[in-house]
Amino acid sequence: MGYVDLHCDTVSRLYGEWKKGKLGMGDGLRVNGGHVDLRRMEKGEALLQNFALFVNMGEGKDPLEEVLGMADFYYTELEANADVIAPVFCFADIEENRKAGRMSALLTVEEGGVCKGEPAYLRDLYRLGVRMMALTWNYPNEIGCPALSAAAGREKAGERSLGCVTEEGSGLTDRGKEFVEEMERIGMIVDVSHLSDAGFYDVLEVAKKPFVASHSNARAVCACRRNLTDDMIRKLAQRGGVIGLNFYPDFLTDVPEGKANPGTIAAITEHARHITRVGGIDCLGLGSDFDGMDGHAQLPDCSYMPLLAGALRQRGFSEDEVEKIFFRNVLRVYEEVLGTGKQQVGCTRQSLSGAK
Repeated sequence: MGYVDLHCDTVSRLYGEWKKGKLGMGDGLRVNGGHVDLRRMEKGEALLQNFALFVNMGEGKDPLEEVLGMADFYYTELEANADVIAPVFCFADIEENRKAGRMSALLTVEEGGVCKGEPAYLRDLYRLGVRMMALTWNYPNEIGCPALSAAAGREKAGERSLGCVTEEGSGLTDRGKEFVEEMERIGMIVDVSHLSDAGFYDVLEVAKKPFVASHSNARAVCACRRNLTDDMIRKLAQRGGVIGLNFYPDFLTDVPEGKANPGTIAAITEHARHITRVGGIDCLGLGSDFDGMDGHAQLPDCSYMPLLAGALRQRGFSEDEVEKIFFRNVLRVYEEVLGTGKQQVGCTRQSLSGAK
């Protein structure tokens, strides 16, 4: 069975190692020591992987310069591995790649602050192939406020405690609402993972199309504020959106501070069962957060995805429901949103309901 993963940080991690001169000879997207590479994607039967360009706004670098460097690294790696993977710019590309025996790569951005509040930069990212963007990471920006804030400089990405909760009522700015409208106009998917609660409801009010929480879980199961409340799950589902199950152990299970939390597949299936009970089977997908976390003991890399499919079946999900979670729900959102921008002229929208 194929799978679509809404979020990994592999390109960002590899780019950071390359800039520091730590990327070994032969290391890259085809083979590397992280959670995701092409060899293991093939073993896990990947259909499509979203590759996030993640920029940490707390490092003091020019965010636009950083994201452009990552995009160049991404395309260089895709060109070097064109025999097994190809980029996606519109929905029809996914089917064309599958027929050609290639996996698909979809480019995303994790941190709307890279646009510096300028819609022109947003459109330029679209022209570079970005088809989804998380409005915030863990810093307030020109678009809005995050669910958790690292602005005080006390926290780092990947640590269990991500910092202070943003002030109640801090949502999208007026410019942020303009960004949501512009993203929908050009055909870029809005991602609310990392966004504050108030920001979520602002997106719900402004957006007219399905949007996603690319790597978030259920707050009723694990109380972290990065996860979605039942009301958020329900309303996102009613809008036709999708929530990507995040494999990061501390977004799966509440444990006492200082206690190890290696991660279990049972915890992932518990979130899957809760989310589908609240929002229905059509609102759930996968959003691993591979290479953006330390790891998950029972799903150590993307080659283990079939193990998760088996666990979902054992938990009582039917084959049709597992397929929806693994690829069909996300492909539905792609089909509705990706073909709407001006750059999509000539692309044919086709159904991938039979993809395996």
